[in-house]
Parts: sequence; structure tokens; C-alpha cells
Amino acid sequence: MEKTRKDRQAHLGYGSTYKKGIKKNIDSKGGIDAVLGGQVWQVTPDRQPVISNPCIWMQAGVVNSKACNNFYDCTACKYDAGMQKKVEKGGQIGWQDAMRKKPDLSRICRHSLTCRIEKRACHQNYECSKCDFDQFFEDVWSAKTASRPSDVVTIKGFDMPMDYYFHNGHAWAKIESGGYFRVGLDDFALKVFGKADGLDLPLMGKQLDQNAVGWGLKRKGNTADVRSPVGGVIVEVNPRVRENPQMANRQPYGEGWLFLVRTPEIKRTAEKLMSGTAGVDWVSGEISRLENMIEEAAGPLAADGGYLTEDIYGNLPDLGWNNLTRAFLKTG
Repeated sequence: MEKTRKDRQAHLGYGSTYKKGIKKNIDSKGGIDAVLGGQVWQVTPDRQPVISNPCIWMQAGVVNSKACNNFYDCTACKYDAGMQKKVEKGGQIGWQDAMRKKPDLSRICRHSLTCRIEKRACHQNYECSKCDFDQFFEDVWSAKTASRPSDVVTIKGFDMPMDYYFHNGHAWAKIESGGYFRVGLDDFALKVFGKADGLDLPLMGKQLDQNAVGWGLKRKGNTADVRSPVGGVIVEVNPRVRENPQMANRQPYGEGWLFLVRTPEIKRTAEKLMSGTAGVDWVSGEISRLENMIEEAAGPLAADGGYLTEDIYGNLPDLGWNNLTRAFLKTG
């Protein structure tokens, strides 16, 4: 039991395992040796690395190893199109036929294969166009259900998810599985402008252009336009936020999302936005700019007086609605 405990392996990133060793293990053929904190570690590459976003062709066993690089938007995937052409020419088995040859218990739904839902059996023999669940998942559940951010940093009271994309007009965009962007207002904008009396959201089917005015917010007789972080066609609008705009303030990156956009150019769109450390640096600069505006409007003590939490405009209307709109939403 003691030997088993010492040799217990754990995952280290993707495609490798490690275990503790002793000095006599160094230069052995058991793996790559490293010393950290006086402890010898042996790192061994796995023969079958773990892929966190496996392609459906890999999951069906048609290819040995292939990660999805198109956010599971198979209809716009060049790799999928190439494989389908091979199938049509008879030089390749399709992933559906490959799954049909598996034992009954292994015939799971395509959404389970792509890790979007828990394990679920396929009941339509992989004829997805005839599947009620597939239609429900794509058109209803997936569209109306927002994922929550996994890594959020807080900068002077303002939350910012590291895995979201941000426009310099303080709108965010989250890439959803299937080729969609979920869009909302960031925590900074919602705290600066306070709880809106209404959100003038676009209608489903409307075409948006990236960086153009896409929607607006209203408060106490004031209006502000907001630029869209992405371009595409709106396929879903959050009805709960339309009825209760203050939900956006309570959960800006979750249930407070505004609408879902379908765009054929996900990667190109995302490249024009900020994320990760670039986003953190940008927000830090915006906070400094806000602090300077507060000091100019109310004196040097205002920035330390608790206004950088919620409803900054409501606490300091002297900042000026139009000034805030021009400075942070880049409109007005």
C-alpha cells in the first residue's frame, strides 16, 4: 500500500503523467527526470494524450486524433467538409456509419460525443434532422442557457472573466458551442451607468455589424447607444432581461446576457476583441480614467469614498451622462 501511494500518478496538463521518485531513479528509462523543491519527479508522456475538445470524427473512431478548432460548428468547418467529400467518393466512412457499427451502449448522442451534454443514448440512428431532442437542444436549450465564467478576476471592484472577449465600448462576447456569440454589457458599464430603466434590444433576425451601434439603454430620461462587439444575425434575445433590465446588473456574465448572434467568421471576429491579460490591462486603464473623472467632478476624496462599487452615475450625476457615454461606450 505504501508503494502504491508513492507511485500514484496524477495528470499534469494534457498528455502526460507524473510521479514522485528518488535519487536513484535519475537517468532511468522510466521518463523525464526533474528536480523541484528537493523532490525528484518523473514525467512520462502519455501514449494517448487527452483532448479536451475532441472532434466528432475522432470520437466516432474514424480518425485517431483530431481536436475541434471550429467551436463545434460543423456546418462551417473545412475539415468536416473535406471528410464529407471523401465519404461521398467512397474513400471514407462517415462518422454516423461508424457510430452505427458500435454496440448499442456505445451509440451515444452527437452532443455527448462533443462533450456538450452528459452521456445520452442516440434514439434516431444518427439521423439528427429527424431528432426532436437535437432540435430542442440546438434551438431552445443551447440558445437560452448561458454558461457561467470559469475564471473571473476583480479589479478595484469590477469583475472581468478571463475567458470572455471584450469590445472597447464595454460589451462582452462569449463564444458558444455551435458557432454563436453570446453578448452582454460588462460589469464596468453596468456599475458606471447603474440600473437601467429599460434596454432597447434588437429583434431576432436583425443583422448586426461589428463596432456599429447595436442596442441602447435608458435611465432617468437619458439614453445611451452601445456598440456591438460582433457582427452577425441575432437568433435569440433574452426575454427575461427585456422584461427586467436589472437582471443584467445582478448577473452580467450569466443570466444577464442580452442576445445570441450567429456569425460565420468566429475566429476573425474574436481577433478584433480583447481577452485575457490584454483585457485586464484595458479595464485597469478605464478604471484610472474613471477615477480621474470623479476627482475632477467631486474632488480627490471621491475616488476613495466608495463610489467605485455600484451606480456611479446615480451617486455622482455631476459626472454627466453624455460625458460617461462618450468616454466609455464610445457613442454620443
